[in-house]
Amino acid sequence: MTTLNHSDDEFMREALKEASKAARKGEVPVGAVVVKDGKVIGRGHNLTEKKQSALTHAELMALGKASKKLKSWRLIDCDLYVTLEPCTMCAGAIVLSRIRNLVYGTTDPKAGAVDSTARVMENEKLNHRVKVTRGVLKEECAGVLTDFFKEVRRKAK
Repeated sequence: MTTLNHSDDEFMREALKEASKAARKGEVPVGAVVVKDGKVIGRGHNLTEKKQSALTHAELMALGKASKKLKSWRLIDCDLYVTLEPCTMCAGAIVLSRIRNLVYGTTDPKAGAVDSTARVMENEKLNHRVKVTRGVLKEECAGVLTDFFKEVRRKAK
């Protein structure tokens, strides 16, 4: 069981706000925020359909905005909060950008690359280690996705 502290809960709620933005745009509702020194410095949500690009996952959008703000691709002493376990592409970007802590809400059994299908963060050959906290606001994060896909299926009937 994950022990929550106030900041994990607070920042995951910010990521959930981003997920809601994605859902309103018809995107898979995943949201992410990058935090440094207790402040959000990058926000992102999925834009894959709108941009027609596999590269516009929530995590990459948030990492890009944080990098722009810091004027560096190295996000030293930064933490990433994301509503869904990152995929392989995003997990690699998280390691490469030197994120200190990854906090995610719910697992992704089909594509998650932190715990579910691969364990990118545990690869000893990589040059950086990311501390991972799992299951923060798990029910809320899972619920956003469940509700979205129920609605998609309902509309498809």
